[in-house]
Amino acid sequence: MPRILVIDDQRDVRAMIAIILRVRHFEVIEAESAAAGLKLFEQSDFDLAIVDIFLQDACGFDLITVMRGLVPRLPVVAISGITMLDAASQLTDMLNVVCLRKPFRPNDLIGAIEAAIGREQPSSHERASLAQAI
Repeated sequence: MPRILVIDDQRDVRAMIAIILRVRHFEVIEAESAAAGLKLFEQSDFDLAIVDIFLQDACGFDLITVMRGLVPRLPVVAISGITMLDAASQLTDMLNVVCLRKPFRPNDLIGAIEAAIGREQPSSHERASLAQAI
């Protein structure tokens, strides 16, 4: 079962994302802060990360950069309620990060996950595992 790390400081947003993904048979691990998310990320393997850009304890862009330093091909979906995400896709460190603006519908989230997986070109085993879940 593919594992997704969801890092967002809004409990209701994390819960909504978790419900959407669990219905599609993903294993979802939730973190309420950048620090908690990074700790989980360092302790376990994940197939994809969903990261809020505006966290209370850190900038999501910085967190993504650290995570990508550890796992360069990690598929990432960056989420935020602010249109700054459009510019984020132009930043060098954010190449291949799929940006999704809040609020979003379940199909938008699944589409963003599919796009993130496609951009990172995971191995055929990873692709098959994630595709089955979606």
